[in-house]
Amino acid sequence: MALLNLGIVAHVDAGKTSLTERLLYEAGAVASPGSVDAGTTRTDSMELERQRGITIRAAVTSLRLGDLTVNLLDTPGHPDFIAEVERSLAVLDAAVLVVSGVEGVQPQTVAIWRALRRIGVPTMFFLNKVDRRGADVDRVVTQLRERLGVRPVVLTEVTGQGGRAARVRPVGLDTERVVEAVAEVDDAVAARWLKDEPLRVRDVRRALRRAVRRVELTPVACGSAITGAGVPQLRRLLADLLPRSDDRDGPPTGTVFAVDRDGHGRRAWLRLWSGQLRVRDKVQLAGGRPQTITEIAVSEPGGVLVRPSASAGQIAAIRGVPARIGQHVGDPPRRDLYRFPPPTRQALVEPVRPEQRLAMFAGLTQLADEDPLVDLRLDEQQGEAVIRLHGEVQKEVIAALLEDRYGVRVKFSGTLTACIERVAGTGAAEDRIKERGNPYLAGVGLRIEAARVGHGIEFRPGVEPGRLPPAFVAATEEGVRTALRHGRNGWPVTDGTVTMTSSQYWPRQSRPHQRFDKSISSVAADFRHLAQVVVAAALHRAGTRVCQPFERFDVNLPHQSFDTVTALLGRAGAVIDDTAAAGGYLEVSGTLPSARIPLVVAALPDLTGGEAVLTTHFDHYAPVTGEAPPTLPRRGPDPADREEWFRAVPR
Repeated sequence: MALLNLGIVAHVDAGKTSLTERLLYEAGAVASPGSVDAGTTRTDSMELERQRGITIRAAVTSLRLGDLTVNLLDTPGHPDFIAEVERSLAVLDAAVLVVSGVEGVQPQTVAIWRALRRIGVPTMFFLNKVDRRGADVDRVVTQLRERLGVRPVVLTEVTGQGGRAARVRPVGLDTERVVEAVAEVDDAVAARWLKDEPLRVRDVRRALRRAVRRVELTPVACGSAITGAGVPQLRRLLADLLPRSDDRDGPPTGTVFAVDRDGHGRRAWLRLWSGQLRVRDKVQLAGGRPQTITEIAVSEPGGVLVRPSASAGQIAAIRGVPARIGQHVGDPPRRDLYRFPPPTRQALVEPVRPEQRLAMFAGLTQLADEDPLVDLRLDEQQGEAVIRLHGEVQKEVIAALLEDRYGVRVKFSGTLTACIERVAGTGAAEDRIKERGNPYLAGVGLRIEAARVGHGIEFRPGVEPGRLPPAFVAATEEGVRTALRHGRNGWPVTDGTVTMTSSQYWPRQSRPHQRFDKSISSVAADFRHLAQVVVAAALHRAGTRVCQPFERFDVNLPHQSFDTVTALLGRAGAVIDDTAAAGGYLEVSGTLPSARIPLVVAALPDLTGGEAVLTTHFDHYAPVTGEAPPTLPRRGPDPADREEWFRAVPR
């Protein structure tokens, strides 16, 4: 069975979901193509997806092109969900990158193209919306060449573009411009072409296939997903030129790229690279214990159907295995994936009805399990949940999922730029039993020291493991890590080493002829609570520096806009590292405080006539200078205030 795992990717609103629907319709998989505007698409299953007309979660559907079974992955186009796109790219054989024939190359187009190149996914472009006013295929092909560095091979041509009567016809593989493009990367074709010898279509096709697989050439097709113009030609090119799945024998290997829940519970989606998985097989993930597969469902043209097994090349949803995104079965090919940075925005999540707080905590925990980029910080003692985010749309998604799945309506505090605090020096503190108002039957000494950037927080028990029960050492570490979620200015503390320097405890004992008596015996909670007070005092003496996130930016802009754009970047606090010519445009790169990105994004279209393409990604944290550091208000008792803490958290 020939298989092709194909991703449909694009900037938001370029038409990739409409193209998925049209491909399903042309293949006879559906009676009529769904509409994004009407909310009737098959791959957008979430209510919010239908309301907003955007794709949020990657969806899998299948169709047949002759003897070829194609598993289509419809991925998000909104920049907030680039992580969802990259996870899907990791399991693809090839991709179709949809670009609007009207708007052309857009910021997310650039981000997705760079990801495709980094991972090494053979790609084809589909220039959509040729029936819309303003469509200009030649202009967009030039953008592909100049802004993306693509070597395009245009394999269809459009007549009547810019109107509903636009028609598309194929370009023969033996035409001069196609042969010339192939000759640039294939010596055999070049030799015959230069000698003016006749070339057979099958020879050109074979050479073009090799060039596409090696990512040396990129086929380009044109059309309209709404009217269907150009889609039959696209289907033929998909079957003719894109590399198919290898049907490899051997032990089963697979990559988990998504986790979701349906009416029957949790399931993990994986691409099987080799071998076969069967129900009741045991699989081992990330060094854990072997787990038994209880159900396998395979994506097929008839839907996601329960099957006794899945084979190499297929995409399957399995149950019974607590797999997480990015984990592997066996040793599959490792794609060069981007290591996603921490989100740079954060918001406090609260239930509209306070009695639903625990249900909200449970729902958020499940959502974080499904998406590793949902950076969730729960504090049940203080009754708060903080979500770190990549963008505002993520808040809508989280709120919609909590309400749809768990019946919990939530609200968010104002979103803030998510800073951190780094330990600045060295500080130590100690508390002893029954001294200075200490109500706990525990004594703890701690020293905190600065560590290199990126070190994180390291806890060292020092000499205490031989003097203190292991449960009390573990409780002390838990208290330390809990306290360091909020530094002197309220931000999470990182890059420091905490060492336990002393301890006291009262052994487990009882009064005569009675059972264990907590009032005269130390318990783990004593160390957990006291450690927060001691580490807060040590941190005060060591000091911290508030650090804000910085983004690395690349902006592609017309030459005439250079002065006004660089002035804008300067006002926003940017440091420009490099300026280079890129085709008919300039490429300006550097770093910029994350908090200023919205200002730049809002101003660029007016300054550049809508021609600038800006891409950004997290680069580093740096100390806040020249102004008072931002603070994050704290909720609940503060261990830095001993008296308040001892009153609020009694023994």
